[in-house]
Amino acid sequence: MKPEENNTQSKILSSAREEFLQKGFLNASLRTIVKNAGVTTGAFYRYYDSKEALFSALVGEQAEYVLNLFNNTLDDFEKLPEQEQTAQMTDISKDCLGKLIDYMYDNFQAFKLLIECAKGTAYGDFVHQMVVREVDSTYAYMETLTAAGHQVELIHKELLHMIASGMFTGIFESVVHNMRKEEAQEYVSQIHRFYTAGWSELLGVKFGR
Repeated sequence: MKPEENNTQSKILSSAREEFLQKGFLNASLRTIVKNAGVTTGAFYRYYDSKEALFSALVGEQAEYVLNLFNNTLDDFEKLPEQEQTAQMTDISKDCLGKLIDYMYDNFQAFKLLIECAKGTAYGDFVHQMVVREVDSTYAYMETLTAAGHQVELIHKELLHMIASGMFTGIFESVVHNMRKEEAQEYVSQIHRFYTAGWSELLGVKFGR
């Protein structure tokens, strides 16, 4: 890409980020984005074919990274034998959340867009995707415990969904409230301790070795 083309694209992305952050995707004006970028509509369409494509350019890589991090962590966890799942549960989840916070604060503006401004885009269900996977993985862990002879209290998927939704909403509140990274790390660590204790009580297992 020629330097002038790179500069034009950067102006479009910068203008779009500001417009989306101020108004959200649905209310953002493509006309305003183009005007504030100082480019023509024709120039815009040489880079992006729609407002949706423009939003994706700002958040797509970050959303994919986090979803892959989360899914790969759960995939690896689910391959472990039952005793190792229970023994490593706390460490694995803590490590995943630590990586999430680090990446999120390295890409904070993208996550502001994902969490607060994505309604009406393909990323509107970003958090919900994580909740659904968490529910499925928790249910699979409960089945693993049962198969290993543990007496597991019946917990409906609706309740699992409520619990997981509360957890992820809490984690991403650090973005909504513009917390400093150090604050977010402290709060997410406390959220992790809270949910670890709660699951230990509900499932009747002690995590760790």
